[in-house]
Formats: sequence, structure tokens, C-alpha cells
Amino acid sequence: MPLSLHHIVIDAHDLPAQARFWAEVLGWRILSEREREVVIGPDETAPTGICFMPVSDRKAVKNRLHLDLTSAAEDREAEIERVLALGARRVDVGQTGAESWTVLADPEGNEFCVVRPKQTLIA
Repeated sequence: MPLSLHHIVIDAHDLPAQARFWAEVLGWRILSEREREVVIGPDETAPTGICFMPVSDRKAVKNRLHLDLTSAAEDREAEIERVLALGARRVDVGQTGAESWTVLADPEGNEFCVVRPKQTLIA
């Protein structure tokens, strides 16, 4: 059997706050909360979740890996506004303004995108 994706790990200063932010963004739950690890996911049986781990250094440059989120086309702008109200902020990583995505950052500065809806992973 090939390897499968289990967790996406995000370094964080405030693990509980980051976990709450992302759980709210994704409509997920906090599944496990320990001193040095907080895990969120849709439920305990989901194949993939997000794990927050402590880090002491500050984020200094653009992420080398980021999440792309999507929604129904008619909900996209409202979802962006909802995520901004949760504590995200708009960021400029060199966009031209013609992109089909919006770049945001979570409360600790980790970039992510809200992309146009797609029917497949390659469309």
C-alpha cells in the first residue's frame, strides 16, 4: 500500500488559537488538544487532519507550502468576508489582480488562498 496523507502540520505560537481559527474556517472540530500538539479534522475517522505544533521562531518569508480553499461560486465572496471576520487578513505576495484566487493569511501570518470553484483537481 502506498503512503497516504495523514496530517498537514502547521507550526504555531498559540496552538489553541490557531486550531480554533482553522476549525472555524473549515467547519471542523478540535479532535485532540495536548500541550505540544492540537489536531483538528472533520471527525475522528477522517483520513486527513491538520496538526498544530509549537515553534519559537517568527515567520519571516512567504510560505513554501500553503492551503487552497474553495466554496460554491455564489458563496465565495461571503466566505472570504467570513474568514476575514474570524481573524484572517488580505496579503500581497506579488499578485497582479487578474488571478482567480484571493490570498489571505491566518492570524499568525501563514498564507492561504481562496480559489475559484473547480470540478477536478486539474481544471
